[in-house]
Amino acid sequence: MSRESSEISRELLLALPKTDLHVHLDGSLRLSSLIELAREHGVELPSETESGMNELVFKPSYANLPEYLAGFAYTCAVMQDHESLTRIAYELAWDNINEGVRYVEVRFAPQLHMGAGMSCEDVLVAVNAGLAQARREHEGSDAVRGGEPGFRYGIIVCALRMFTPAFSAWYAQLCELLPNAPKTSLYADASLELARAAVRARDERGLPVVGFDLAGQEDGYPAHDHMAAFQYAHANFLKKTVHAGEAYGAESIFDAITALNADRIGHGYHLFSPELIGPAVEDPQAYTRALTNYIADRRLTIEVCITSNLQTNPAIGDVANHSLAQMLAARMSVTICTDNRLVSHTTVTDELALAVKNFELTHKQLRNTLIHGFKRSFFPGTYAEKRAWVRRVIDYHDAVAADFQAR
Repeated sequence: MSRESSEISRELLLALPKTDLHVHLDGSLRLSSLIELAREHGVELPSETESGMNELVFKPSYANLPEYLAGFAYTCAVMQDHESLTRIAYELAWDNINEGVRYVEVRFAPQLHMGAGMSCEDVLVAVNAGLAQARREHEGSDAVRGGEPGFRYGIIVCALRMFTPAFSAWYAQLCELLPNAPKTSLYADASLELARAAVRARDERGLPVVGFDLAGQEDGYPAHDHMAAFQYAHANFLKKTVHAGEAYGAESIFDAITALNADRIGHGYHLFSPELIGPAVEDPQAYTRALTNYIADRRLTIEVCITSNLQTNPAIGDVANHSLAQMLAARMSVTICTDNRLVSHTTVTDELALAVKNFELTHKQLRNTLIHGFKRSFFPGTYAEKRAWVRRVIDYHDAVAADFQAR
């Protein structure tokens, strides 16, 4: 570790204002709450103790992406009513506030939580209630009165490239209405309906729905199947982020940018993996260089999730092998995120500490990375309001950093 990066302490990382632009609500429950809610709702878990759940489900490492995703069956099962969704969102907000995160974009797929007769908009209302309560409480705290930036948040609605019918009443209804339609068409129809619901929730209910996302298995389920949904979001000024390059290559990222007008890319890990590019591309190396330059030049921010990538791609091995090193060398706009706080046993501070230690971030690189998160957020409000907010954050960041350097 370089001398400058060694000066960046965990205490400093905790004190600096941070963002998390890529965090899944259903992957970020408090484990104690999951166990308690499962008991209340009659959901059978592999274990009723935290140690048991960590041994059997939420492991330090996973063999592959399917094993990583297995725990979501349990988390989603306890997120089927208003009260549970509100509680989980509230606790997630405070978990972020308590480690200095001052802006978070919470994402989830409402279709997976439409239990107890709740509509998509009902799910969004419940989640927003928890986040809003935490924000109000923090606004009245001594920290904010003392000059710290307050807590802000946005909601990102996730469409799914594909999903299991057992998880979604919406999917089952579509199958009944369109029995002869191919599955890819049904997935696309579900995404379009979700985009419409997201815009209604923002425009008619006043909810801070700030973005539209596409998640799920990349290989075999291309982004362009969901063009209609993303065109609707685009036409209604709803910003777009797309999971791409998490488990597939640069072509998936290109598809997200060109077909779905993505403003940001979730993960992007395999941008620098030309071996995953298909035979239709004559020169994979040149393709990768051109795409990297395009993303860097257009300042399309990559939502980097180090621990999650290590867990779902065991072949990476050491943290230092993560493609964040290449992103930094290419001067790309990146922001450090958690993905799933419970499933990956991580926090924003943990992820930043990994980056500082393994990629020898300088104070300037750390500052740029943190500020990118605020600048490239889908902040709810006008551009003028966002600029004023970011300016306040930058001033606070610089004051905190100067105080630590003076010690």
